[in-house]
Amino acid sequence: MHSISALDLHWAGHPRSIACALLCSQHSVALVDPGPASTISTLRQQLWLHGLDVSDVDSILLTHIHLDHAGATGTLVRQNPRLQVYVHARGVPHLVDPAKLLHSASRLYGDDMARLFGEFLPVPASNLHSLQGGETISLVSRQLRVLYTPGHASHHLTYFDPAESVAFVGDTAGICVNGHPFILGATPPPDISIELWDASLDAILGLAPRRLFLTHFSFSDQPRAHIASYRECLYRWRDLSARLLSQNPDESTAMHRFAQEIAAHAAQFLSPDKLSHYLFNGSLNLSWLGLARYHRKRAEAAFEDVSTKPH
Repeated sequence: MHSISALDLHWAGHPRSIACALLCSQHSVALVDPGPASTISTLRQQLWLHGLDVSDVDSILLTHIHLDHAGATGTLVRQNPRLQVYVHARGVPHLVDPAKLLHSASRLYGDDMARLFGEFLPVPASNLHSLQGGETISLVSRQLRVLYTPGHASHHLTYFDPAESVAFVGDTAGICVNGHPFILGATPPPDISIELWDASLDAILGLAPRRLFLTHFSFSDQPRAHIASYRECLYRWRDLSARLLSQNPDESTAMHRFAQEIAAHAAQFLSPDKLSHYLFNGSLNLSWLGLARYHRKRAEAAFEDVSTKPH
């Protein structure tokens, strides 16, 4: 018997913020994005409700290595050394030695790192399976297709279960709680690319999935409408951030105005309680930093291109 379930990890005490996907068959168990180490006790409780323990899990599939998706992996492998971990090749060295990843994250989260994410333990190289996208992997009595879907992160993968027609898209399709029509962007630094993101959304549409599974949060049952709406969101955020950067030399002022405008737009579609929840999930300041970096990189590339052309 096959099943796919969303495990609510109640991140930082907030329900419907991080969903770990539980894939079960009669003989094996896999997790997609087990979340941060700070939620392992909740993950254990959720597994127990399904009659399972960490020792029953065979595999972990990581869409990408951001701490809210992958932070628990090393701890889970320490508790269950036979666990096999699947991740994009660019993520492998950061799981083996997370020092650089943690240094980068600490610059963004500061004193909140431990509370939000807990300890990020390394994963032994012998437990890791390096992926590029294009593979088909046999797990939990399924043939899962692997797509390379950058845009949110350069090491982002999507996993597709053709039998159930579910695409596990991580952060590629934004933030949407239980299929709500409103979708919030997720554009943190360092390697946001709207152009690559566009292509990744096209690739996911090409699968013709019946459902999307978002880490933030759970299933979306109208993939075409969802992806069209999210693409429009990305374009709007790209254009808004470019305008604010051009109008505000002080980037902190631009960041504040970005958050204000996004929150005001979201308030048209969400009740005050839902708005507060989306904004907690969305970390608008981080999304601003990612978009600002995206525009700077594009400007630098355009300048270099002009400066190297013969006159």
